[in-house]
Order: sequence, then structure tokens, then C-alpha cells
Amino acid sequence: MPDTLKRQLGLGLLTAYGIGIMVGAGIYVLVGVAAGEAGVWAPLSFLLAAIVAVPTALSFSELSARIPEAAGDSSYVEIGLRQHWLALIVGAINVIAGTVASAAVLRGGVGYLTSIVPVSFEIAVIGLGLAMTIIALIGVLESLTFAAILTVVEVIGLLIIIWVGFGAPPVADWQSPPAPEWSGIAAASVFAFFAFIGFDDLVNMAEETRNPERNMPRAIMISLAVTTVLYMLVSMAAVRSVPREMLAISERPLALVWETATGKSAMFLSVIAVAAALNGVLAQIVMASRVLYGLGRRSPSLAIFHHSHPRFGTPVLGTVVIGAVVIGAALTLPVASLAEITTMALLVVFAIVNAALIGLKRREAASPFDVPVIVPWFGLFACLAAFAAAVGGNL
Repeated sequence: MPDTLKRQLGLGLLTAYGIGIMVGAGIYVLVGVAAGEAGVWAPLSFLLAAIVAVPTALSFSELSARIPEAAGDSSYVEIGLRQHWLALIVGAINVIAGTVASAAVLRGGVGYLTSIVPVSFEIAVIGLGLAMTIIALIGVLESLTFAAILTVVEVIGLLIIIWVGFGAPPVADWQSPPAPEWSGIAAASVFAFFAFIGFDDLVNMAEETRNPERNMPRAIMISLAVTTVLYMLVSMAAVRSVPREMLAISERPLALVWETATGKSAMFLSVIAVAAALNGVLAQIVMASRVLYGLGRRSPSLAIFHHSHPRFGTPVLGTVVIGAVVIGAALTLPVASLAEITTMALLVVFAIVNAALIGLKRREAASPFDVPVIVPWFGLFACLAAFAAAVGGNL
């Protein structure tokens, strides 16, 4: 069997993949959780999460240009810190985090689906999970083209929510905001950070990207910028138009914004939310299977995963394994717990990856995309501070 992936992706599909995986990673579900923690200050939580993400995204941009490989995080640690055992741990965390994130998004999407279609939760989870696994198997170009179509649909849905939310009568807390609840804002930023995962997933597509040294950094930064603006506006529209208590308990918060603002059924928006969830699930399955593929290159014990299908050019075994675990996790764990587990795991990985770039910069010359050495230091400390705040909020 061939052990190489097909280079078919350009800047457009990469950027759409990045936006789709971030937007599909929770805004249709987690805005209610964030509002419950921070109230009308929820938009500030999304801003803080973006600030934490920016230096690390820049670090990933340089590393993806230096080392354009699948299993990007693991490869960066292997080369930057020269610690094979740590690289394996990072790769394992990435696989687990991607799988758990996909399960969270799948569970949230099914919550919207069951509100408009008379189907049981279990059947919906299994059916949609299997469908996304099959699409991921067919080919990366087909998978990301399908994901790009879903991205357009879900962004249109978010723009509609922004429009109706800002046109609705404001709630009392919006008109007379209470003092910021910093503990709640910090807690909400943990969930908000989950909504920004995606730039770390993009780098795992490097071996399937044309001119990754140029296209990967651009796709990462464009995706992060677009999603930050969308998240800020969507969360503002939500907390402006719907009381905090209602958002906090809703499994379909953005549909609630539409219903509150217009008095009409939000069936169409639930359909869009399902599309967003499918996008997020597909993107995470594609990512996690590439991490397994990349780990198989450097680790004999995982070499079974370092094979691609002769026709489809996709890592079949990794895709099937990830798809099965995603379905199992979505059937058993709640969205908030899944999001929190994913966020805290990724903060640890991001801190290690920033350290890897610091080590790499000390030994090697500038890369095609080069950031000042202070950037990974900022990223390292920002991730550690966010992790400490998350742990403190749970004590």
C-alpha cells in the first residue's frame, strides 16, 4: 500500500477548512454555556480566548512552514525538543482531543436535529457519525469540498443570527450591565477557547497541501481572524436579545435567539446548525486520522496507521478507528464536559509546541514564515495562564 498522501489542497480550501472547523466546533452550542457563566460579558470571554490563541497560532504558522508534516504537533516536538516520548504523548493528546471535540460537536448537532426530526438521539448519533466517517474515507479533496459547502451554509446562519439579535429589543442586563463577573468570564473563556480549535488541526493537512510553506500560515491566520469576528458578534447578539438564564439551559441557543427575536419557528436555523455540526465532526475525523498517520511514520508501534488507500489516498484504518470512537463518546458524555476536557488538553499541547519552536529557533536559521522569538514565549505563558485559570475555576 502507498505511504504517501495526495497534495491536492490550495489556500481556498484550506482556509474554508479552518473556518469550518472553528465555526463548527461549538458556536452553535457553546454560546449558551458561555452566556450562563459570564452573562452579557460572554463576548469578552471570546475575545480573551482569541488573545490567548493568537501567539500560539503564529507559532503553529512558523512550524507548519518549517516542518510541513501530518501529525504536526508531534513532529514539532520531536524535532524542536528532541524528545520522542514527549512527541508521542503530544500526538496521543491530539488524537484524544480531536476525537472528544468531534463527539462534542456531534452531540450538539444531534440536539438540533432531534428538535426538527422525529428520530431517537442514539440513531441520529450513529447515523451521522457513520456518514461523516464514510465521507472522510472517500478522499481529502472530496471531504474538504463538502466541508467548504457546509462552511458557507453555517456562516450564512451566523450572519442571520447577528442581524436578528441586534434588531431585537435588548434585555435588561444589556441595557444596564452588571459588574463583570471575572470568575465567570474566566470560566467561559475555557469553553470559548474550545470554539477556536482549528488552527492546530490545519497543520495536520500539510502533506496534502500544495506549497504548504506559503499556504499554511496564511490559512491559519485568515481562519482565526474571520472566526474571532464572527464569535464576538454572535455572542453579543445572543446576550443582547435573550436573558442569560434562558441561554444557559438551552441545547439550541442560537435557535432560541431567532425565536425570541422574531417569534417564528427556527427550523431552518436548526438545519443550518446540523450542517455546522457535521462540518466540525468531519473536520476533526480527518484531522485525528492524519495525526495517527503521521505518528506511524516515527513510531514502529504505530506503523500500522502509516498507510493510505491506493485509490482514495486517505488513511483508512485511522479514519475508521477515529470514527468509531467519536460515535461512542458522543453517546456517553455531555457537551460541556467534552469541551472542557478538550480545551485543557489542548492548552497543555500548545504550551509544549511553543516550547518546541523556542528550541528550534535557537538551533536553526529563519524559516519561510518567521515570527519574533518573543511570540512563542508569549504563547507559552498565555497557555499556562489559561490552564491555571481553568484548573482554579474547577477547584
